Amino acid sequence: MKTKNGTLFIIAAPSGAGKTSLIKSLTTEDNNIDVSISYTTRQARADENDGEEYHFINKNEFKELIKRDYFLEYAKVFGNYYGTSKDWVEQKMFTGRNFILEIDWQGALQIKSQLRDSVSIFVLPPSYKTLRTRLISRQKDDLETIEQRMDAACEEISHYRDFDYVVINDDFKSALKEIKAIITTTNLGACRQSSFYDDFISQIVAQKD
Repeated sequence: MKTKNGTLFIIAAPSGAGKTSLIKSLTTEDNNIDVSISYTTRQARADENDGEEYHFINKNEFKELIKRDYFLEYAKVFGNYYGTSKDWVEQKMFTGRNFILEIDWQGALQIKSQLRDSVSIFVLPPSYKTLRTRLISRQKDDLETIEQRMDAACEEISHYRDFDYVVINDDFKSALKEIKAIITTTNLGACRQSSFYDDFISQIVAQKD
């Protein structure tokens, strides 16, 4: 009997919508879920470490990896590149563990076109004003960058229909509960389980003869 594959969950959101905090809480409470560490050409922030939040590399290194077809998906966001390792995803598919990709909407659409069994979740802020307040309060960007992120947020939000689920992060605990419910429902989903049991059922039928 073959090992049950893990499920890939794609979580995307505008900057400041709270997806990173939701994912951290989710993985703290669920030991059967891993998070992909993306590659990026942006500079590490003071509270970030290479190999933990991201793999930090320069643009020449990133472009070389593109030539080698290293990435399952990649995109350029605010002048920096971000990408997901193809090998890492392929390895996780056979571990039986669920795993999360925290990526932007461009990467999410690339992944969905290649891995149709993946589950995509888009996290929305409760309002435009709340999103701006969150970006300012986290004190990670200057005002010019914040305005750029707000402009980009409108474009990102317009793609919410491309996702399987939408979660509004108005109340953190409620949003976290919703994402947990999506994961639980997916794990128990009949259509996904049937694809896993096809091989096993075929063996039983074959033994009958």
